[in-house]
Amino acid sequence: MALFSLALLTLLLASSATACDRCVHHSKVAFFSAPQPLQSGACGYGSLAIGFNGGRLAAAAPSIFKDGAGCGACFQIRCKDEKLCSNGGAVFMVTDRNHDNRTDFVLSSRAFMAMAQKGKEQDILKLGIADVEYKRVACDYKNKNLAIRVEESSQKPHYLAVKILYQGGQTEIVAVDVAQVGSSNWNYMSRSYGAVWNTSRVPSGALQFRFVVTAGFDGKWYWAKSVLPNDWKKGAIYDSGIQITDIAQEGCFPCDDGTWN
Repeated sequence: MALFSLALLTLLLASSATACDRCVHHSKVAFFSAPQPLQSGACGYGSLAIGFNGGRLAAAAPSIFKDGAGCGACFQIRCKDEKLCSNGGAVFMVTDRNHDNRTDFVLSSRAFMAMAQKGKEQDILKLGIADVEYKRVACDYKNKNLAIRVEESSQKPHYLAVKILYQGGQTEIVAVDVAQVGSSNWNYMSRSYGAVWNTSRVPSGALQFRFVVTAGFDGKWYWAKSVLPNDWKKGAIYDSGIQITDIAQEGCFPCDDGTWN
């Protein structure tokens, strides 16, 4: 009977861990004293990074970076020192990979200071490494759609590399296809690194894209029907006309249903 009760409890706990929009994780974070590492980070955002999220950025551990799928993910984080840290903490965006195995994230100094109570921003920097709790949250770009930047390495008609920007929701893009507008002949793209995808099979004419994102415990297609014009240019950023709003669920117990503010 005791074994049956234990098995039932385990089953109940497991089942309750299958529908969480948010899970709270506990770790430590450090910070970069200069912004340059995050601007030249593994996601490939370059100088665009400093304009994201008010400069509140971070390098993420490999388990969160996920070979680039974690690029652009947003998290809310707060530190645990009650004398220094605010209850709401800060929201930051992943732009790089963290190689320091002591922490899940290395934050920009601006993100690190944003965890502090008002007037204690400089004091919190003296911690160096802080004990924190964090959770994945949806990225909110207000009125911006998902955008596609054509990379300078692109060579029409032989090679196309694009960078995905302003990815909303709480998801990861795990596959990208491209086709000529009006065609059903899709060519898959490969993740080159970070947020950059490429293909050597470049369709002619104006181009449409479709994306597979994590949603719930499954995947979902998003279709951007007309993105790049026939005369697309290197270095240009094009509006996809769509935005991602889904949430990829995690497994944990209990789920986090609270609001930090």
